[in-house]
Amino acid sequence: MKYIFITGGVLSSLGKGITSASIATLLESRGLKTALLKLDPYLNVDPGTMNPFQHGEVYVTDDGAETDLDLGHYFRFSSTPLSKASNATSGQIYDTVIRKEREGEYLGNTVQVIPHVTDEIKHRIHKASEQSEDTDVVLVEIGGTVGDIESLPFLEAIRQFRYEHEDACINIHLTYVPIVAAAGEVKTKPTQHSVQTLRGIGIIPDLILCRCEEPLEDDVKRKISLFCNVHKDAVYDVPDVEHSIYEVPFELYDQGLDTTLLEFLQLKAGKVKLDAWEKVVHAITNPKYKVRIGLVGKYVEHQDAYKSVVEALLHGGIAHNTDVEVVPISSDEVEKGKSPSSLFKSLDGILVPGGFGTRGWEGKLKAAQYCRKHKVPYFGICLGMQVLVVEFARNVCNIKGANSTEMDQETKEPVISLLTEQQKVTALGGTMRLGAYPCTLKKQSKAYAAYKKGTIHERHRHRYEFNNAYKEELESNGLVISGTYSSEDLCEISEVKDHPWMVGVQYHPEFLSKPTAPHPLFKAFIGAALKNG
Repeated sequence: MKYIFITGGVLSSLGKGITSASIATLLESRGLKTALLKLDPYLNVDPGTMNPFQHGEVYVTDDGAETDLDLGHYFRFSSTPLSKASNATSGQIYDTVIRKEREGEYLGNTVQVIPHVTDEIKHRIHKASEQSEDTDVVLVEIGGTVGDIESLPFLEAIRQFRYEHEDACINIHLTYVPIVAAAGEVKTKPTQHSVQTLRGIGIIPDLILCRCEEPLEDDVKRKISLFCNVHKDAVYDVPDVEHSIYEVPFELYDQGLDTTLLEFLQLKAGKVKLDAWEKVVHAITNPKYKVRIGLVGKYVEHQDAYKSVVEALLHGGIAHNTDVEVVPISSDEVEKGKSPSSLFKSLDGILVPGGFGTRGWEGKLKAAQYCRKHKVPYFGICLGMQVLVVEFARNVCNIKGANSTEMDQETKEPVISLLTEQQKVTALGGTMRLGAYPCTLKKQSKAYAAYKKGTIHERHRHRYEFNNAYKEELESNGLVISGTYSSEDLCEISEVKDHPWMVGVQYHPEFLSKPTAPHPLFKAFIGAALKNG
């Protein structure tokens, strides 16, 4: 088994996750089997309790792990297994070490960062490699930026790991090469300093990948090669792509990165097969149609807050050879009285994603009401499904005061209420309904028409559910419960009967969508938006 460690320098948000995922794409295209691991230096046990403005979305795996959004990139770009073993944080590492100390596992020794913390990090690397049989290459992405205090234990751990597996590891350093606009010069000094810092820790990069606005000239690469002590052929540029992040694998392939990796790792592999990805990029760059989809949420100012939702919408467009323009609309703006018609009239469809809390709730209800009245395709995800149900209860069934107990604990009409299993839960982190659950679909429904099968498995992340006490009344007025978690008799999918396409799901279908395999519901939603346009 071989290991590739990916570190980042100069600044954050360089795209280590996309780069790591793109490398996995290239290796898999040559017949190799990969596994990916994200090591995050923050002290939160997981990102589940973080504000999306700080961290972006929380990506959920089948086994219920709340993980970093980069795992979404891993899923969309590769076939790597994803589970609790695919993401480890400093909080998890220290929690495990302290628990072991309390249980006496260290036999009275003084517990220290070295070797106890670094040993636990190395153990997580091995666990990631064991998620499936016959893994050829494990890619380990270290979050943060070289020079950060909190990243030091992870960097020391991978230094040790390479010392222990000298012939099985390579280090890739992703750095930033800026252009000073006033002087019109490309500057390599930040990269030089970043590599010097890394070398001071004891890690010598084998390859340097340079994030830049445009491809680098050979003299710039030669300078980086000289001052960073790597061969010129080991310096690659990762320029901004013109249309889509799904072009990144081709940027790396065109420079021969996959061949270099195989040489470094002494691996034999087949010829590159990127046919499916070529079709994806062609569909993105040569669309026949266009739709405008309104994304109504309270974190729309931050592009990573709904990352998987936006990508899944684009995947739905790929399936129809359609350019999808995602229009962010603040639910606060709708709530504060701005006319829904002025905000929504130019849209071909509206999606209300998952979320928590009261802010923007009434604005989302207005969005659902607009879609129902004007026959505009509506897709509600998690909280978005609860929005659909509450709006229907209030304005079709005339249940005055219908609400969710999340928004009003004292509501007399709790159409949405807390899960029974959540009644005594006090801790916030990792305590929701999480992970994949089965759902049985009703035939003659839009959900069944999309999935084309009777049973599905989808990933959940929520505390509140449809209240079955209102089921009969809502169904008699035209709400269709088209998907249920049968063993618990829980509503998983709801639809408005006399509507072209108004569907809400309690789960998160965006987590299972790929550009090469668009999720059935996103494909159906974009299809409905096309008809509406």
